[in-house]
Amino acid sequence: MAIITLTTDFGLKDHFVGALKGSIYKELTNAKIVDISHEISPFNIHQCAYIVKNAYKNFPEGTIHIVGLDAEPTPENQHIAILVDGHYFITANTGVVGLITSEINPEKVVQINIPNPENGSFPVMDVFVKVACHLARGGTLEVIGRPFNGLTELKEYSPIITDNGKKIVGSVVYIDNYGNVVTNIHKNLFDAYRKGRSFELNARTTTIREIYNRYSDIINFDLEKANRRGAGDLLALFNSMNYIELAIYKSDLNTVGGASTLLGLDYRDTITISFT
Repeated sequence: MAIITLTTDFGLKDHFVGALKGSIYKELTNAKIVDISHEISPFNIHQCAYIVKNAYKNFPEGTIHIVGLDAEPTPENQHIAILVDGHYFITANTGVVGLITSEINPEKVVQINIPNPENGSFPVMDVFVKVACHLARGGTLEVIGRPFNGLTELKEYSPIITDNGKKIVGSVVYIDNYGNVVTNIHKNLFDAYRKGRSFELNARTTTIREIYNRYSDIINFDLEKANRRGAGDLLALFNSMNYIELAIYKSDLNTVGGASTLLGLDYRDTITISFT
């Protein structure tokens, strides 16, 4: 039985997540359900795209991913099902999966067209669950939809290169539970334009001139503890997905604060890298 994952902006206060799981078990009593996140900020497509992109590849091929965000169907927000990179995604055409397909060509994309769909206010349960259970039983995409070629792309997600390659202008795309600030600047892009040059990373009034590979790289263990950098200090690093991240070492939003609060950064704020 294939794994079915759930990513939504439903939160955990209301009945929606429980109802969603119950409807899956009603059709597949032996289903394997995994929650990726239900704490996506409401209708935050970029945040959802970042989480889905970074989570899905850790699951085995054949996994079915339900993405329940802004799922009410309209003529411009079609329900789609996609097979890409060996994984199935069932979602609205918001651009979430377009981020994945911008790097990997999808094998199949269909616009969902199931018989007698319920036109209620809970399409994730009324439509997406039925499609997921169909696929989990070994069904094909061709049965539940027709070919579709109008995937929405998240144009704003890409950094901009300016000054003849001397500057990368990126933005904040995600702030995690520690207050760490994730940008949309990937290590591959950074390395491609750096070409051995010195650089300055600017975030509001803060300038950083070094990027680490691990959080603990900020510490020089050859120094006495009293003379080391450590908890509470700011650093930049390439995170586990190789995006540039700004962090406070061993931060706690409830005590010392995180990079987002201490630097005054929020979603979509600008981060620039200048090469010299």
